[in-house]
Amino acid sequence: MREAHGLTLEAAGERLRETARRAGLSAPAANFQTLWQHEQGEVFPGPHYRRAYCLLYRATEPELGFRKALPAEQVSHQSSDCKEQLESEHVQAVTRALKHLVPTSAKGGIQGAQQRILDAWRRRHTGGDPNQPSLLLIGGFAGSGKSEFAKFISQLTGWPLLDKDPLTRPLVERLLTELGCDPNDRQSETYRTEVRPLEYQCLMESILANVECGISTVATAPFISEMTDPVWMRRLTNRCAAHQVEVTPIWLECDADSMREYIAFRSAARDAWKLSNWTDYVDGIDLDLRPVVPHLVVDNRYGSAIAVADQARYALGVARA
Repeated sequence: MREAHGLTLEAAGERLRETARRAGLSAPAANFQTLWQHEQGEVFPGPHYRRAYCLLYRATEPELGFRKALPAEQVSHQSSDCKEQLESEHVQAVTRALKHLVPTSAKGGIQGAQQRILDAWRRRHTGGDPNQPSLLLIGGFAGSGKSEFAKFISQLTGWPLLDKDPLTRPLVERLLTELGCDPNDRQSETYRTEVRPLEYQCLMESILANVECGISTVATAPFISEMTDPVWMRRLTNRCAAHQVEVTPIWLECDADSMREYIAFRSAARDAWKLSNWTDYVDGIDLDLRPVVPHLVVDNRYGSAIAVADQARYALGVARA
């Protein structure tokens, strides 16, 4: 395989190290003595070497003689759909990887999943969205319409939605119970110091998992402390920038009467204290609060923005029907 690529042992070592580095693998030493031992069968390559060899020679482990082929690998991976050789190689590599999704039944749409994933990859990487991935942080006080607006944006874009409450609520309620507190408590010092940090850690780790994959994401939570902390925002922005993901904070502005109406309408147990002590709750928040970094504002006073979003969703639904 090396000779077919016109490489000397020294050149193959250099290419192998560069290939491993670009793929994020542990870079092998790849000196010519080690490569010679691999080729002669004197030493069996370790996993990082094998992965790097496969990438360098655009071949599978069975094709390189590292192991016997699995049934799903005994297929032709040639593609005649692509006009350009570079795109053809990319499609072949992705198609080969997707062959490992082996259906156990011919029923339903299971077999079509491979093609749907391949089509999504093509849209994303071969002429799809020209913009860099985005992380939209949608924040605001309880009842400001964050979740509804985030759902609207997710429906428009197809970007995954990460909402703190459904993502963490079961864990938060169980943790509060174990700490001897009301599972619906969101006002006590115990919640603020012991539970809330873990709640946001779960959310942020989920967000960053998408960021590391370069996936645009819509994330919503109050983000009261976070968006008003320049150090926190700068740290997040830098982490996202390292993966070429742009962060856009969005703040939902709302009036107290609309928030109370929405909170009452959703009838969530965690809002019981707010509704029972509404005056104290409103006195304890700053309705003029805004993020400390450049951001977008959605004016949802009197539910105006959500009403427009509802109209847009209805129009899109009618058009699809």
